[in-house]
Amino acid sequence: MAVWARQVSRWRCLLNTARAVEFTRRLRSRGCAAQACREFAPLAVLPAGKEAGLWRLQACRHVSVGSCSPPDSAKDGSFSSPENNLPSVPQEQAKPETLPDLNVKILDEDWDDIPPSPALEVISEEEAVQIIAEPLLPIQSSTLRDYVDHSETLEKLVHLGVDLSQVEKRQKAGQLLLTLDFEKDVKKILLFLKDVGVEDNQLGPFLTKNPYILAEDLEALETRVAYLKSKKFGKSEIAQMVSRAPYLLLFSVERLDNRLGFFKNELGLSVKKTKDLVIRLPRLLTGKLEPVKENLQVCQIELGFQRNEIQQIVYKTPKILTASKKRLRQTFDYLHNIMGIPHHMLTRFPQVFNSKLLRIRERHMFLAFLGRAQYDPAQPSYIALDQLVSLPDEVFCTEIAKASMQDFENFLKTL
Repeated sequence: MAVWARQVSRWRCLLNTARAVEFTRRLRSRGCAAQACREFAPLAVLPAGKEAGLWRLQACRHVSVGSCSPPDSAKDGSFSSPENNLPSVPQEQAKPETLPDLNVKILDEDWDDIPPSPALEVISEEEAVQIIAEPLLPIQSSTLRDYVDHSETLEKLVHLGVDLSQVEKRQKAGQLLLTLDFEKDVKKILLFLKDVGVEDNQLGPFLTKNPYILAEDLEALETRVAYLKSKKFGKSEIAQMVSRAPYLLLFSVERLDNRLGFFKNELGLSVKKTKDLVIRLPRLLTGKLEPVKENLQVCQIELGFQRNEIQQIVYKTPKILTASKKRLRQTFDYLHNIMGIPHHMLTRFPQVFNSKLLRIRERHMFLAFLGRAQYDPAQPSYIALDQLVSLPDEVFCTEIAKASMQDFENFLKTL
């Protein structure tokens, strides 16, 4: 700041010098010392009071008085001023004098304070390596990585475990984070999530999936949690639902109430079973309802399950509501038409629909090769469907197929 002030002072002194040169030029062109003195008065800082006349007298003595002639009014006595009392100077003795610069001393002092620093000054290598250039903030970028060093919010979110490479893929999420202040906007949401029950090591993954919650009104979030509590959801259950379905708290109370009412009425479940259903699969409350409706129709119309059977299947295996319709059809076709599993057995072991069709096919074909593919509980050597699909290969071979793991691997090579 001091350097800037001194630069302003230099400019002012240079301006005064230029005015003084202009003053001398006017003296020589007009040939009148008195007139030039009067013109110079407004260009400089004039003394006040009694010193005004003396100053003007001294200023005029420094100019080329020999070349000036008094105005006509002074000849007839009508003009009285300090210039009229000047002693007469012979013409041949008059010598032009240079007008003194009133600010030369100040100017010299200012220039003496600061050593010259040319723009192309050569510096040593040691000084060059010590120069630290601040990185410029990019005007536009396709990645949040370019802004981390300039944003306290992004830097602290990274420390929490937020994956910015995933956040920037979400629509307008990157722009949102750049507009937030960590202390004013982010900190209160983090404290709220911890109070709900989200663990510290889950905050980063949570915000990676749902950064939009940082822009939500805190009072609205608290109202939604209060609604879940009013529906008899415990604190641990709410924490589990929020952690597994990060978008849950973005839904208003009205939407949450409509979703719970849909599953209760559409499936014909009790309040308790409906609550248990969404606790085990909370994304049912945040996902689209069209796939759910379509899967219910597939189970009833195409697969031939009764309404009460669908209730049991969905309650035991909620994922069937969000499963691929193509996969659902293919799995049912193999189980029912190839393996001969009736509807009531599939209703009893609906988890078989969550298994890979390849695993079901390989194990069934191996059991059929050994003559042990028996799925009727009324027959000896009965094999339950849950054991068929859930046991590891080693356990399946030794306990179910009564064969070695090597036999099973050799059989798979023949397929």
